[in-house]
Formats: sequence, C-alpha cells, structure tokens
Amino acid sequence: MISFNYETDFSLDNEEALAAWISSVIVAEGCTEDEINYVFCDDAYLHQLNVEFLQHDTLTDIISFDYSVGKKLQGDIFISIDRVRDNAADFNVAFDEELKRVMVHGVLHYCGYKDKSDEEKRLMREKENHYLNMF
Repeated sequence: MISFNYETDFSLDNEEALAAWISSVIVAEGCTEDEINYVFCDDAYLHQLNVEFLQHDTLTDIISFDYSVGKKLQGDIFISIDRVRDNAADFNVAFDEELKRVMVHGVLHYCGYKDKSDEEKRLMREKENHYLNMF
C-alpha cells in the first residue's frame, strides 16, 4: 500500500495515479509492494532528519528509510517540496516532473539501485527516465 502524508502546506492533485504508477514500477522491477509511506515536508523538517539520523548537516531533496525484506518493499520516503521546487528551477524542468523523478528515485533505492559511483548514478538516471516515460 502506498500512502501520502503531508508535513507542509502541499498536497498532490493525483494521488491515485501516482500510487498506481509507483506500484507498476515495483512490479516491473520484480518486487512486491508492502507499505510505502511518502512524507512531503519542507527543508527545515528534512534537514532535521538528515542531521538526526544520518549526521549530514546539509539540505537534501529526499531521504528514504528502507525497511524492505528481500524483494518485499516497505519504507518511509521523505521529500522536501522546497528542494524539489529549487531543483526544478535549477534543472529547467517542470515541478511535477522533478517531483515524480524524486518519488521514483526513492523506490528504485528500495529495489536495490544505488547512486554512489558514476556508473550507479548513470544506471539510476536511466531507470528514472524509463519510468518517468511510463507515467
């Protein structure tokens, strides 16, 4: 089950379509869906989590806490709407496109994809683009 939670003045217009899309990504990756919670927040909220849980004193667009067991995916994905807006402007893309990219990015981590090395980043971007085209 995919759920959407809001810790800032923001809400999705198309929760059902986004949930169906994320579910289809999970199936396409050969995984099964358990409980995935998206939490939309602001920079201050996500910064506090970044400092408290990851000891990173930086702003970020997404933090995912992965509780998956094997291919059964579950976890909490926190997304800063402030960062997504700024990144969309920086990359000259629509806010909705950048938001979907970040949303699928979190789930792809649960599917086993990493983004530390250049090769991992390249593969992650390919996967993001592939699934963005599926929406």
